[in-house]
Amino acid sequence: MRVRVDPGVCVGAGLCVLRLPEMFDQDDTDGTVVLLRADPDPGQEDTVLKVVTSCPSGALQIDR
Repeated sequence: MRVRVDPGVCVGAGLCVLRLPEMFDQDDTDGTVVLLRADPDPGQEDTVLKVVTSCPSGALQIDR
């Protein structure tokens, strides 16, 4: 599993940062998503799936 982000689509809701701060952050200037780590730990896959599907803008994607 590999995570991709599209900051141009992000609305800055920050749900990803709240759920997985070790993987996501927000840009200091506009609040859009910043990917810190694209490859989650195997034990995080369920949480990553939930975070990606709950993103209100669809800025997060998963490659398998």
